[in-house]
Amino acid sequence: MYRAISSILLSEISMIKHLYQYTLLLLLMIASSTLAAEKYTVELEMKEGELIPRVLNVPAKTPIRIKIRNTGSSPVEFESTQLRKEKVLAPGASSVVVIAPLKPGRYTFFDDFHLSHPQGEIVATEKAE
Repeated sequence: MYRAISSILLSEISMIKHLYQYTLLLLLMIASSTLAAEKYTVELEMKEGELIPRVLNVPAKTPIRIKIRNTGSSPVEFESTQLRKEKVLAPGASSVVVIAPLKPGRYTFFDDFHLSHPQGEIVATEKAE
């Protein structure tokens, strides 16, 4: 009788352990998809040193995703020394730069291959314009 009860208890403990693991896995999946969806996305076109638009308005304290397209006929390089980000794009290429949540403020970026052109600016505010 003791063996039967012990066997049942071990079976129930094993089932509870598996249920706990599956619940934890489900919660992690939900949390990761929620975090991925919370990125604020802006688009930037780069063409022979021209930045379109030159000012990117973004919300502060939110991860930023910049979709960059090089529509020119020469390579471009998105670079921000303040944000420690750089990305080289061949003609016709597209890419993404992800930036950690920013404090409210202004952050410059530029095309490192076309330094004679005006710089761009990321403006992080409490509420994006």
